[in-house]
Formats: sequence, structure tokens, C-alpha cells
Amino acid sequence: MSVTVYVPCDTTALAMGADAVADTTRQAANQRGVELNLVRNGSRGLFWLEPLVEVATPNGRLAYGPVKAADVDSLIDAGLFEGKTDHPLALGPTDDIPYLKNQQRLTFSRIGVTDPLSIDDYRAHRGFAGLEKALNLDGQAIVDAVKASGLRGRGGAAFPTGIKWQTVHDEPAGQKYIVCNADEGDSGTFADRLVMECDPYLLIEGMTLAGLAVGADQGYVYLRSEYPVAHRIFSEALARAYDAGYLGRDIRGSGRHFDLEVRLGAGAYICGEETSLLDSLEGKRGMVRAKPPLPAIKGLFGKPTVVNNVLSLAAVPFILDQGAQAYADYGMGKSRGTLPLQLAGNVKRGGLVELAFGITLRELMEDFGGGTLTGRPLKAVQVGGPLGAYLPQSQWDTPIDYEAFAAFGGVVGHGGVVMFDDTVDMGEQARFAMEFCSVESCGKCTPCRIGAVRGVEVIDRLRAGENVETNRELLADLCDTMVDGSLCAMGGMTPFPVQSVMKHFPDELTHRPT
Repeated sequence: MSVTVYVPCDTTALAMGADAVADTTRQAANQRGVELNLVRNGSRGLFWLEPLVEVATPNGRLAYGPVKAADVDSLIDAGLFEGKTDHPLALGPTDDIPYLKNQQRLTFSRIGVTDPLSIDDYRAHRGFAGLEKALNLDGQAIVDAVKASGLRGRGGAAFPTGIKWQTVHDEPAGQKYIVCNADEGDSGTFADRLVMECDPYLLIEGMTLAGLAVGADQGYVYLRSEYPVAHRIFSEALARAYDAGYLGRDIRGSGRHFDLEVRLGAGAYICGEETSLLDSLEGKRGMVRAKPPLPAIKGLFGKPTVVNNVLSLAAVPFILDQGAQAYADYGMGKSRGTLPLQLAGNVKRGGLVELAFGITLRELMEDFGGGTLTGRPLKAVQVGGPLGAYLPQSQWDTPIDYEAFAAFGGVVGHGGVVMFDDTVDMGEQARFAMEFCSVESCGKCTPCRIGAVRGVEVIDRLRAGENVETNRELLADLCDTMVDGSLCAMGGMTPFPVQSVMKHFPDELTHRPT
């Protein structure tokens, strides 16, 4: 009788020693004459428990974590292979872990459950079900389903995905492209990486659906070079999808055509902006383009192009499989469906939390995150990446919703949530925002290129106690100029964290004795 044990193979688990755990488990099984079926699954997204080892039992999978290689012998002695739960690292049934049980996983329903590279495993968990249905639909019907779901872009601007697809669909027939923005550069974010490492066929299916919807037969994934594991796993999944007939000139015998390739970025944050990304894909230096024309009209190589990020495309297979209304039933107001939130920074239980829009930040940080890792009081939280505002305690009870956040100048963005305890220097955080922009600006427009440099200088003078009132007014004017005059969101949003510090933590921009 064989025993099935799961040890994750994604970047986080590997960084925490998952390979050593897997090797030690194999050796121990051999020494004890146990027939072991070791599956390298993806992460469940419960990072503080990685490597999270699971064992299959007749009553479901049992979890143990965080497991080090040195723990393996004692776990086996305590009955790991028999599914016993007497060991201190035993967590009980995986699905009953509150952090996981209390989520609403639609997009991430398979991560950690399946072998990321097994097409059979993917299909056994409703994978490609949406594509099989879509192969019998015309493009407009697919676009209509996405529009009816209420899905909005999960990258930053939250533009309705179906409207963008409709624009490309309505362009005259000819060469069109699907481009996936996988240049996940926001601090504290990792959801795109988890899709590509733990459920890569999900993105392949979502991009193929986009191609069928708008009449595009070529797609590109623009992946950041800092994700080598994602690149390896996704590239292998692409090859297997071609072999199985889910990509290519005759998808599953339907006569429909879609090809997909991966292109690596070179570490520039600005290439997460869609027009810079397109320039980079074309082999140019990543520079922001003026709009109009929109990429949906004149995008990659001057052709109509859908540019969506990983999470937007990964949401589509569920919509085509389960129906638009099943997706729209989640959420609040105009923010429909679920959002994969990513808890990071000074947090006790960091990881991925997929929930319907409407949960408050406080519930997320306390009920799921468990507060700070240091045990000290929370002071501020930054949502939406390095261009998001720093939110004080008075805003933590706001529901996570695009419109509710916009009302106070916040952004939901890619769903990154970075927590800070009461030891953080908010003046230094404001300076970092300007410094980050000065380093990462593409340099095309003056407000961003020059404004960020001047912003660092003004904040330094403020913190040195020089002409405080004059420099405070100058910083406010500078922020307004960048917001109103920058060509893209990079320069236009860099002031948001600075302005939030000026408003909510003004004392920390003044001279502080060392």
C-alpha cells in the first residue's frame, strides 16, 4: 500500500527548505520500506506554515507545518504516513485550517491541491471546463459573459475587463494580440507568481479564452525575470498544453487557433505600465506612450491588443465554466467577484487570502493576519503597492472596494497589503516613495523625472528642520504638479503615499533629533 505525501515546490516553499524536506522524506520512506508517492504540489498560500507537508488519508488530507528536514524523522515516528496527528507540527485536516476555511477561493481554488504540471489533475478539478464550453461559442458571447460578470482589471485602474475586450473585438478582423502583464513589481505582492507556479494551466486557459473572445491568435506573457521558478514551471506547462492540444492551430479539434509565448522583462518597474510593457515586448526601451490611441486600438506592433494582468485573465475560466452570475454574486457595489489579497510586511500570518470585496482591512489584518509579527501595535498599512497611500487606523474599517477606497484617496490596486508596526518612521517612508520614483521613472515626462528628485530633496530639508513651513508648502505644490501633470500612473500616483503622510502623520515630516 502506497502513501501519498505532498511537499510544495513554489518559490516560497523552496526558500524555506522544501526540497530538503522532500529529499529527506524519500530517503526515510526507502529506509522503512514504505512505498511513497511524493507529489510536489503548489503552495496553499499559508506562508507562515511553509513548507506545509500534507498526507492523503481516506478522510481527506492532513497538514503538518512548518516542517524542516530535521523534523521529518520525528514526524514519521509519530505516524505521518499513517495520518496520525500526535506530533506538535500536526495541524489537522488541511481544509479545516481557519485561514483557509474562511476564504472564498474562486480563482485560487486549485492552488496547493494539485500537481501544477499535471493536466489530468487540472481537468479533474474543473480545469479547461470553461474553454470546452467557449469552443462552441462565438467571440461576442464570451465577451458578453465577461461583461455580465462585472470583472474589473485586477492590476490597478480597475477598468471593466469586458469593455476592454469589446473594444478589441469590434476592431476590424486581422492580427490582434493578447498580452498578459506578469511583471508583478508591487511590494508585498505575489498572487501572479502563485498562479504561474501553482496553477499555470489556469492562465493558459484564461489567455486562450481572451483570444477566442476578440479574435486574436497570438498571446504573450510578459514575465519579470526575478521569477525564475515561475518561468520554469510555466514554460513546461506551455509545452504540455501544446502536446495535449490546448494550444496551437487546432485547439482540441475545434479548428480554433491560439499560440502563446513567454517573454522575460529585465527588472524595470515601469514595464508594469501597459504601454511601457508593449515597448519592451517590441524590443525597445520601456517608455510610456501617450494615450490616445489606446492599446485596445493600437497596441503591440500597432495592432489591437488586450492587455490584462494575470489575475484578471485567471478569473475568466471560472466565469465561463460556472457562469457570469455565479461570479457576480460575490462582492459589493460595482466591485464584483473576489480579490486575492496578499498579506505581507510586519504580519504574523502572511499569505494569500481570496475573499469577496467588502471585507474590511481590520478584519483582514486581525482575523487572517493575526496582527504584527513583532506583537507591537499596528501603525499604518499600505494597500496597492508602493504608489498606494499609507492608511492610518481611522481608515481600517473601510470595506475593501474600489469606490470606497477612491473616496479617501486610497487604491486597491493589485491587492497587496503591507503592514507596519509603531516603530516605522513614516517620514522615511514618504522619502522612499519619492526616491523609488526617481530610480524607476522612465524619464519621458518632466513632472515624474524631475519632480521625484526634487521631492527627495524637499523631504530631506524638512526633516533637517530647514524652512519648515516653506518647504511643506513646496512639497504640497510639487505633489499636486506630479498628480496633474505626469504622463502615467507612476508619476501621477507617487505623491499618494507622500500626501498621506503629510495628512495623517505630519509630525514625522519634521525635524527629529537623532
